[in-house]
Amino acid sequence: SQFSRSVLAGANLSGALLDEANFSSADLRGANLAGASLRKANLRGARLDEAHLQSANVVNALLQNANLSRADIATATFSGADLTNARLEGALAQGGDFSRANLRAASLRNAIFTGANLSGANLSGADLTGADLTDAVLDQVVWGRNQTTGCKGCP
Repeated sequence: SQFSRSVLAGANLSGALLDEANFSSADLRGANLAGASLRKANLRGARLDEAHLQSANVVNALLQNANLSRADIATATFSGADLTNARLEGALAQGGDFSRANLRAASLRNAIFTGANLSGANLSGADLTGADLTDAVLDQVVWGRNQTTGCKGCP
């Protein structure tokens, strides 16, 4: 499916099957994608700020430079996803699965990752200022050049 550059702000796509869809540079601000399947979807540069992705399947999706600020991504599965340079400021990601995700140079300022699985994730250069990683699984996480001022649960 081709949704590149589409304006879908506030759309209700909950539970939708959108595997491998192209949402590059799409406007999905405030959209409801709860429980949606976005496996291997292209969301590069997409606007997902304040979107609802609770329990969404975003495995191996491409989200470089995407904006997920203040998005509700609790219990969503982002394992193997590429979130390089993505903005997740203030995102609610508690209980989410980010195993093997690439979060290199991502902004996770004030994001809530309590109880999230970040095992094997690449967090090098990520900004974790004010983030909460309490009880998160951090096995084999790649760290380096991180901003961690006020981060709870950061090493």
